[in-house]
Amino acid sequence: MKKARLGVAPIAWSNDDLPELGGDTPLDTCLSEMAQAGYSGTETGGKYPLSAQELGPILEGHGLALVSGWYSGELLVNSVEEEKRRAKAQVDLFRELGAFAFVYGETSNTIQGRRDVPLAARPSLTDAEMRDYGRRMDEFAAWVNETCGAPFAYHHHMGAVVQFEDDVDRFLACTADETGLLFDTGHLQFSGGDPIGAIARWGSRIRHVHCKDVRADVLAGIDWERDSFLDAVLAGVFTVPGDGMIDFGAVARELIAIGYEGWFLVEAEQDPAKANPLEYSAMGRAALAEAVTAAGYELVA
Repeated sequence: MKKARLGVAPIAWSNDDLPELGGDTPLDTCLSEMAQAGYSGTETGGKYPLSAQELGPILEGHGLALVSGWYSGELLVNSVEEEKRRAKAQVDLFRELGAFAFVYGETSNTIQGRRDVPLAARPSLTDAEMRDYGRRMDEFAAWVNETCGAPFAYHHHMGAVVQFEDDVDRFLACTADETGLLFDTGHLQFSGGDPIGAIARWGSRIRHVHCKDVRADVLAGIDWERDSFLDAVLAGVFTVPGDGMIDFGAVARELIAIGYEGWFLVEAEQDPAKANPLEYSAMGRAALAEAVTAAGYELVA
């Protein structure tokens, strides 16, 4: 029987891109409420120490494992060797604490953190540029896989060069198996993709899963020519599983069908003043636990 473990990201408590959303919330509060909500693992965030000697005891004290964490990559503008130097501290941390996945997000020209740039102005790559990008990504991913001990997982993301479902198809066609994929339900739904249909096509490359839901009414009201990604976040486009339009039962059935096993991580950036992190994280865990067990997974603490 395939095993599933449930983790959560600190972004529900404290958003690194929008400090006004929980920027003053202590790390201890985030971790304590994660454990209280029933999670057994966490992603890293801006408030987490980057040394295993510091972070390890903190997580252990809350009964939490290190699942994964975002790495702000700049391989579009940097050499592979420069990117290795930039990533080394995080790679070392993940290896020492036994993380499940190394999450790469391209940030060199993304608009995801800019409120002055609308969604329609996001960058894109030509086929030739994508092939060159993919070649260098394979080299970097192979180094991460060998050095980190946790698989490399590329994060398709709103506002970045790999955003739409077609972008992911093109990216995967230009990269080899060592370049794994982080499958994010919310970003794919936001971009107009089909989270259920994409799983079978991308299945052999999926290394990690982010579970966020999307509020259909908020999504319908977003003006791509005017609103930025952060505007959409502030409007409440994302929420936890079970509180939006995505069928996580179907997502779980598709994932078990392609043989995925491991962590399902709830990541839903919201305004903590409007969506209490403990309450919503507990809601998301309950919905996700029901979805994975109904699909046939054994839920592991």
